[in-house]
Formats: sequence, structure tokens, C-alpha cells
Amino acid sequence: NMTAKKKEEAEEPLPKKEEKEEKEQTNASELVQKRTRSQLTEPVKAYFSNERVLTESSDNARELYNQSRYGEILDDGRIQLSLIETIYLIEKKRLIVYDSRNKAIEFEAFLKKAQKFEPNFWVRYCVLKDIRNRGYIIKTALKFGADFRIYDRGVKPGEDHARWVVFPVSEGSTLTWYEFAAKNRVAHSTKKRLLLAIVDAENDVTYYECRWLRP
Repeated sequence: NMTAKKKEEAEEPLPKKEEKEEKEQTNASELVQKRTRSQLTEPVKAYFSNERVLTESSDNARELYNQSRYGEILDDGRIQLSLIETIYLIEKKRLIVYDSRNKAIEFEAFLKKAQKFEPNFWVRYCVLKDIRNRGYIIKTALKFGADFRIYDRGVKPGEDHARWVVFPVSEGSTLTWYEFAAKNRVAHSTKKRLLLAIVDAENDVTYYECRWLRP
């Protein structure tokens, strides 16, 4: 019996050369894919100088723009991010920002710097964070005379127009009817819907959509 078993084992066909090469190629391909996924989950490096944040020129950085439209892509392949996008990506651990001394800037330190340059920064950040967490793309809308513009879920800038213009407001602040009417006019003139984003003391955001009606 032992002799017969050894004979059977000896007669078992060896893997063909083509099969062996195909298996090796598959393993190599899987290894490359794993490395690529690992690289894309690594935080992007960026540098803060003169109120600007510029990323490194890398595929990882460009994915921030291509997939979720963070920042604006420059001719040299780097991404220029707004301060408010930057702090969101820092909090999500998708970005490491370095100062002029090549020292990483932590969330709280970056927040203090940003608040010096932009008024109402924290209230605006609460709104951007909430909208991004809901899966929408939100971009600044200064040229429209608003704080932000929001695109329908699944829509990227360039594919279609934004649906809403957004004005973040602190719950404790006051708004005159004149200011309220001015915000309505901005939305009406840009053919977008107006969203008032009210941020409360717990940093929760409530949205009110307002529309211009003619009697």
C-alpha cells in the first residue's frame, strides 16, 4: 500500500509553468493594491505660510480634490486648501500641516491661527463639518456674496450647479430684516436656495430653508 501511495504521489502532475507565473503575478498585483490602499490612507503633508495652506504634490493629495473636491488644484499638482477645509482634514487625521520651522501644527494651535484671519471662523467651521459629515460637498461662495455653497449629494463642482447658498449664524446673534432680505436676494440672484445654518451653544446645527415668494 505504501508503495502504491508513493507511486500515486509521484504521478501527480506538477503545476504548469504558466499556472505558476499567473499565481506569482496575482500575488504581486495584490501586494501593489495593498500598498496603494495603504498610501492613500496615509495623511497628506501640507505647509502653512502667509495665510495659505499648500499640500505636497502627490497622488494622495490629488485624491483629496478628485474624490471630494477639497481645495483647488494648482498647475504644479499641489492642492491649495482653505483654512476651514484644512482644520476639518486635520481633525479627520487626513492631513498633517507643518509651519515654517517644519513643525506639525495641532488642531487647537491651527484654530487659534485661523480665527485671527477669518471672522466667525468657529461657527462657519461647525457648519462645514456638519455638512461634510452628512456626505455633501461644501465650498466657499464669496463670489456669490455668501459663506458657502452646497451641492446635491453625489454631485461635484463642475458637474452641476450648487443647490444652496449657506449663511452660518450663531444662535445668540441678531439679524435685522434688512440683512435677512439681503441674504434672500443673494440666493434669488444666483438661482439657488437659501439655507440659514443656526449653530447653538452645543455646536449643533439646525437648518432653515427660505424661499423668495411673490404674492
